[in-house]
Amino acid sequence: MIASGGMSTYREIVLEHFRHPRNRGPLTAADVSVEGANPLCGDRVRIELRVVDETIADAGFTADACVLCVASASLLTEHVRGMRTAAARDLNDAIAFELVGGSVPRPRERCATLPLDTLRRAVIDFDEGHRGR
Repeated sequence: MIASGGMSTYREIVLEHFRHPRNRGPLTAADVSVEGANPLCGDRVRIELRVVDETIADAGFTADACVLCVASASLLTEHVRGMRTAAARDLNDAIAFELVGGSVPRPRERCATLPLDTLRRAVIDFDEGHRGR
């Protein structure tokens, strides 16, 4: 995907969120914390959520990961703030690609989707842990 001026939108947004990640760092008083890893490349990401009334009030991440994975985690944590947990659980991989600016080279798709998979697991863990309360 090439934007006017010859710069790739994918590259612009990924570099911006890698250089200036939003929500990076552990959350104080997180309700759930889940780690995900890609054994093929060594990327590791931890997603932490604070949930109030079935709504994601805050989301944070820590990562020892590539540029694309860090940027994806940054963009995703911004995207899900204020979202109901049921809606976050239903997010699909297409949103991960959309958030990083469009199509992702096939060999790098897992880098973009690892934070989303980890977030979905966090929401499921939270929901299962709070069922019936």
